[in-house]
Amino acid sequence: MSTPEQRRFDKTLAFVQKHLPKKSQILDLGTANTLSSLLAQEGYQVNNTKGENLDTDFQNYLDSTADCVTAFEIFEHMLAPFNILSQLKTPKLIASVPLKLWFAPAYWNEQDEWDKHYHEFEQKQFDYLLKHTGWEIKDRVCWASPDYGKIGIRPLLRYITPRYYMVYCERA
Repeated sequence: MSTPEQRRFDKTLAFVQKHLPKKSQILDLGTANTLSSLLAQEGYQVNNTKGENLDTDFQNYLDSTADCVTAFEIFEHMLAPFNILSQLKTPKLIASVPLKLWFAPAYWNEQDEWDKHYHEFEQKQFDYLLKHTGWEIKDRVCWASPDYGKIGIRPLLRYITPRYYMVYCERA
């Protein structure tokens, strides 16, 4: 049985393939990772950001000639995602965020400066952010992320409660 991470990668890859033709140029916000490698293996031309603080150091990416910007579970780690979202000039955006879970506190890694969720969005909050930064949502998907084999109330709630939200947007 696949892991929650592998199922998320499979859903993300299928969503990207639905909206972007192979060989599309992608600017992926965030450092190179397993998902950006999978996209490259599928024939996409992926360039990642370098690990800078994208709240304040994003100017080098505003005039990207990429066909699409992708942002997979990055905006929740930013204090002000409005800044980059409102100024990106690419025509398309595919982004995913973990949703706020009413039965679990926001993720907060005390040992790491950046590995924290400053935002855990509800769908309507993320939609509002995108609308007010000039993006029009054309497609969306939401899914639960059960962790098979675990027993308890929280694992049960993970079977039925949406955990991830992904959108395909175009500049309005």
